[in-house]
This record gives sequence, structure tokens and C-alpha cells, in this order.
Amino acid sequence: MGTMSNMSKRTLIASTVMGAFALTGSAVSADTLDKLHEEEAKIHAAAAKSQEKINTLFEQSQELLVEYRQTVDETENLKVYNDYIASLVADQQRSIDSLQRQIDSIEDTKKGIVPLMFRMIDSLEQFVKLDRPIHLEERLERVERLRDLMANSNVTVSEQFRQVIEAYLVEVEYGTKINSYQGTIDANGTEVTVDFFNLGRAALMALSLDQSSAWVWNNETRAWEQLSDDYVSSVVDAVKMANNVIPADLIKLPIRAAE
Repeated sequence: MGTMSNMSKRTLIASTVMGAFALTGSAVSADTLDKLHEEEAKIHAAAAKSQEKINTLFEQSQELLVEYRQTVDETENLKVYNDYIASLVADQQRSIDSLQRQIDSIEDTKKGIVPLMFRMIDSLEQFVKLDRPIHLEERLERVERLRDLMANSNVTVSEQFRQVIEAYLVEVEYGTKINSYQGTIDANGTEVTVDFFNLGRAALMALSLDQSSAWVWNNETRAWEQLSDDYVSSVVDAVKMANNVIPADLIKLPIRAAE
């Protein structure tokens, strides 16, 4: 009995100890689980933040990729545009070089054309003086204006040449027109006011204002010759036709045949 009683006590103590250990083990496990849950929550939170960062970085990388592609496209476009501009610049440079060559050639041309214009003016003056004296003063004044023009530094060579050519064209017109105008002649030492009539350069005649006398210019003798009364009426009609007083018609005029 005594032995059984001792064994029962020992069993009870062991059970108590085991129960205490069991209770202690249960308390430790619950605390550990709580900590594990906290750590797991922290891990999930950190993972969520990491995922957010990853998502943000991914979005940024996509934006950078889009910007990169745009930059590449813009670079290609700029390259094409720069090549186009370079071709334009090259073409403009060729034009500039061509213009410079033309300018250089113009300077060389000036060296030849200026003496030519002086010779043309001298020839024009000589021609006017040897021609029938149709508007003689006006034509000689035109020659003098050309000489003044050549001495004017403010007038370009091209403008000088244009006016010289224009003077020649005016001279051409004198040979193609029927014209009448007033002036004076020296008739045997007497100055007489007359109506001039010229049939181109074929004939130059003068009619007194009272229409009683008429003269014809003799270019060989460089003098006025009085016409017979047979021609006076014809000269009167010629002056009237030139002034559009009467219609053009056939008339008899003293015209020298060309030799």
C-alpha cells in the first residue's frame, strides 16, 4: 500500500510537471504564432511595396521606352531633314558660285562695252551731222545727253547702254515716219520761218508760212534749194497730210534717186 501510494504520488507529480510543460508549451506556441503572423504581415506589406515599386519602375521603363522610340524616330526625321537642308545649301552654293562667275564676266564685259558705247556715241553724232537735218537740234542735244550720261557715276553701265541703244532706235524711226513741224531755215542769207515736211529720210522740204515758197534740202551740197512753183502746191498738200488735215494721197515731190 505504501509502495502504491508512493508511485501514485510520483505519477501525480509527473503528470503535474508534464501538464505544466504542456501549458508552457501552449503559451510559447501562441506567442510564436503571433510573431509569425506579424512577420508574415510585414513580409506581405514589404512585398506589396516592392510590387508597387516594381510596377512604378515598369511604368517608368515603358514611358522611357516610348520616349526612346520617339527620340529615335525624331532622330531619323532630323537626319532626313538635315540631308535635305544640306542638298539645298549645296544647290545654293552652286548658284552663288554661278552668280559670282557671271559677276566676274560682267566686269570683263564692262571693260569692252564702255569703249564700245563711246564709239557708238561718236558714230551717232557723225551720222546726225551727215544726215538730212530732220529735228537737227533735238538729235544733237540727245547725243550731248548721252555724253553727260557716260560721265555720271550714279548711272549703271546697263542703263547707259540702254539709253545709247534707245537713241539709235529713235534715229531709225526718223527714216520710217512722215512728219511735219515748224522751224527756221537760211534761204540765201535770210532766216525764214517754215513748216518742215520729211518723207522718212527720202526727202526733207520746207514751206513758208504764207505757202508761197517751198524749198528742198540737198544733202550733197548741204544747202536749201528753192523749188519751182510747180512743186509748191504739192508741198502744201504734203504738209497737210502730215498734219492729218487731208487724207493721204499721191503727190509729186522732188526726190533724188539713190546713187
